[in-house]
Amino acid sequence: MMDDLIVEEVRKHRQAHAAKYSNDLKAICAALKIREQQSSRKAVNRSPRLPLKKVS
Repeated sequence: MMDDLIVEEVRKHRQAHAAKYSNDLKAICAALKIREQQSSRKAVNRSPRLPLKKVS
């Protein structure tokens, strides 16, 4: 398999971020929620879409 430098870099940053919160998913999600609330950007929350009906 070919080594992808970008994928390796993303994984390195993801592992460092997870280690910052002791790999605790609840703590990571809570930190992301706080960051989202403090951001000046609007968060988009889309509701699930119903599947389209088949046309015969």
